[in-house]
Amino acid sequence: MNTWIALLRGINVGGHNIVPMKELVKLLEATGFEQVKTYIQSGNVVFQSAGEPAALIGPLMEKQFGFKPDVFLLSGADLKKAAANNPFPGDGGKAVHFFFLENDPTSLDHELLDSLKAASEDYRLIGKVFYLYAPDGIGRSKMAAKLSKAIPGVSMTGRNLNTIHKLIEMAG
Repeated sequence: MNTWIALLRGINVGGHNIVPMKELVKLLEATGFEQVKTYIQSGNVVFQSAGEPAALIGPLMEKQFGFKPDVFLLSGADLKKAAANNPFPGDGGKAVHFFFLENDPTSLDHELLDSLKAASEDYRLIGKVFYLYAPDGIGRSKMAAKLSKAIPGVSMTGRNLNTIHKLIEMAG
């Protein structure tokens, strides 16, 4: 069995795409996934599966909940590598954010990002992870708000460093 981490984009945000985590766990267990655990309400699922289940989760959720979220599937090793590559060491907690990209970006608009960047902020793109240091809060970050324009055509989902550490712990 392999340990997987599914990051579901846009779950339980602003009263949209509501998914009760207990129902999601039951759905995934009924499909054959094992040791299914969720973390907070924003679509973080750790589970075990013999094969790679990326193509299964979205259609299952569409059938059960009426919408198909983007599913970012990472192995435990992938998540640990993303954490190890974090260019902003220290106790960033809620200040450091990892944006996992669906595929390798063909471009990154540094000019746009630099024009939006607050003096306290910094960013790096390493592989398919965009790291954002926003010590004044992600909600105040103009750069975070326009990130999809700076990396056009690439679906992404973000998690803060606290969540990354918790998911690594849950994955074992």
